[in-house]
Amino acid sequence: MAKLYNCLNCPAYCCSYDRIIVTPADIRRLAKHHAIGYREARRRFTKKGTERGERIMRHRADEHFGTICRFVDPETRGCTIYGARPRICREFPGAGRCGYYDFLMF
Repeated sequence: MAKLYNCLNCPAYCCSYDRIIVTPADIRRLAKHHAIGYREARRRFTKKGTERGERIMRHRADEHFGTICRFVDPETRGCTIYGARPRICREFPGAGRCGYYDFLMF
């Protein structure tokens, strides 16, 4: 049985990861959500990653983690683009573990 995580008590820890990788489909979803073109969404919301051809979400300053995904609401700590969030966010933590959740449950 898959472990269920309650993210409501989390200050958006996974949103502070340096490499929130986005796919072309994710960029199209963001473009549609913001009613802009693909190129504009790619430019405004993503940047080059460390791997060849990789795109990652842009960050902004954050009082808790230093930087965080630009779409985290600083007051609620919720995702402001939840319906349009990247696939990696939809699948998190996947087969892996959430370190912050494990810390809270310890």
